[in-house]
Parts: sequence; C-alpha cells; structure tokens
Amino acid sequence: MFSAELKKPALKFLKSIKDKSLVKRLSDKIDELEKNPFPQDIERVEGYKDIKVFRVRVGDYRILYFVDYPSSKVYIEKIDKRNRVY
Repeated sequence: MFSAELKKPALKFLKSIKDKSLVKRLSDKIDELEKNPFPQDIERVEGYKDIKVFRVRVGDYRILYFVDYPSSKVYIEKIDKRNRVY
C-alpha cells in the first residue's frame, strides 16, 4: 500500500476550498490512490520531463500526481479545476 503526500500547491488549494462536500470527494479520491495509484480513469499528463505525472478526475476538478515506487508514496502535485490545472 502507498501513502499520499501533498505538495504545497495541492495543500494550499485544499485549504482554500469552502465546499466541504468537494473536500470530502477529493480526500476520498486521494485515499483511493493510496490503495491503487493506477485506477482505470487515469491519463498521463504531457509536459513533465523527468517524472511520469498522471491525472485523475473528480467532477470538474483534476488531481495531478506521480508515484515513487522505492518509497511507496503517491505525491499529489496539484489539485484544481480542469481549465487551470494544466
């Protein structure tokens, strides 16, 4: 099983959300990524040189993350609306 670590932009976004149901949905998806970092609805994100970044959808929002196998961690890079995250 993996553990999730939120990077500064993702943590900042989560703290800024006022809608508690959205925070719950995003948190649930992050919990799912800890169990299975490669669910069926992921897509690889282009534009990152050294790491393979993936995105997963949560309604109108996207979670961008990468997986570090040696440390068994899922690093959450960004969380934001679709039109602002890429």
